[in-house]
Parts: sequence; structure tokens; C-alpha cells
Amino acid sequence: MKVLIDMNLSPDLTAAFTAAGIESVHWSTIGDPRAEDTEIVDFARSNGFVVFTHDLDFGTILALT
Repeated sequence: MKVLIDMNLSPDLTAAFTAAGIESVHWSTIGDPRAEDTEIVDFARSNGFVVFTHDLDFGTILALT
């Protein structure tokens, strides 16, 4: 599993995932911090990531795409 941590969560979470043996990356290290949620979802889908977020609208975005 690969986890993409959204901007609204701490980059420190990558250490916790790594300690658990899960590959993770914080969006701020690979994309524009001002990117639209749809761009983050598209990147995650194209690159095999699961999005870890605190945003309530991600479910809606997924349902509409």
C-alpha cells in the first residue's frame, strides 16, 4: 500500500507510516501546496496511492469521477 498524505495533515505522519512499514509521501513534497483536491485525487489514482485526508469533500470528488 502507498499512502498520499493530504496538505491538511502533518508531514510528520510519513514517519508513523514508515515505522509501520507503509510507503507514504506528503503532498507538499511532490505537488503544489495550492493544488485543487481533484489534482491530488488524479495523481493518487494514476500512481497507485490511497489518499489520507481530513477533508470531508474527498468522498464526493471520488463519487463524481
